[in-house]
Amino acid sequence: MSANTTAMVDAQEVHKYFHRNEVLRGISMQIQKGEVVVIIGPSGSGKTTFLRCINFLEKINKGRIYIDGELIGFRDAGGRLVPDSEKNIARMRSEIGMVFQRFNLFPHMTALQNIMEAPMQVKGVPREQAETRARALLAKVGLADKADAYPARLSGGQQQRVAIARALAMDPKIMLFDEATSALDPELVGEVLKVMRQLALEGMTMAVVTHEMSFARDVADRVIFMDGGVIVEQGKPADIFSNPREERTRSFLRKVLEPDAS
Repeated sequence: MSANTTAMVDAQEVHKYFHRNEVLRGISMQIQKGEVVVIIGPSGSGKTTFLRCINFLEKINKGRIYIDGELIGFRDAGGRLVPDSEKNIARMRSEIGMVFQRFNLFPHMTALQNIMEAPMQVKGVPREQAETRARALLAKVGLADKADAYPARLSGGQQQRVAIARALAMDPKIMLFDEATSALDPELVGEVLKVMRQLALEGMTMAVVTHEMSFARDVADRVIFMDGGVIVEQGKPADIFSNPREERTRSFLRKVLEPDAS
């Protein structure tokens, strides 16, 4: 199986087990360069696990995932897959930005230092250059005045925007968002979604796991509905939200969009 070299992500028959529990049951999908794909589905459907497999935070049990035409986590040795070197996995992972549900900022570093750290340590970017870029990214996410603030002094929405800036500082090929707003107070969700919307407008390739259906409807190029470790259905947002083909999709959307309906 070779990669689709035009796709930024090319997942082929991906299986993932946790002990005897098969969480991903043969997921095949592609994300094209510049595409925004939003993955929706009930809790436990495999969405987060799949996202973590894309950057090899979870090791897949079967199948292949290519990032920009390059196999991640393994290398092909005469038709047989063997584990790749940690160095090469780290190199590829450095090109994939990921924003988690929890912000994972270094508490002992300021917002500016949090953003500068990886480019300096991983890519060897000179301090002055890293700082200039970090300040520009803080301005981009609306936090130019918070450069010297420590995470404990920032709201959840501000911390998550710093986390996005930190991921962008590595100039990633793709951004992965795993429930980036679900730990936030409702009034803070909008400020993070605004930054994500702007990235989409700028052409960033994005895979987004979210319960924010308005974001999926307005921003996604394609919506994927997952349940039970499989892709149940996928399509343009208008089709998925207005005319889903599968009863499982219809049932999920009824519960999410009309939670008070009997």
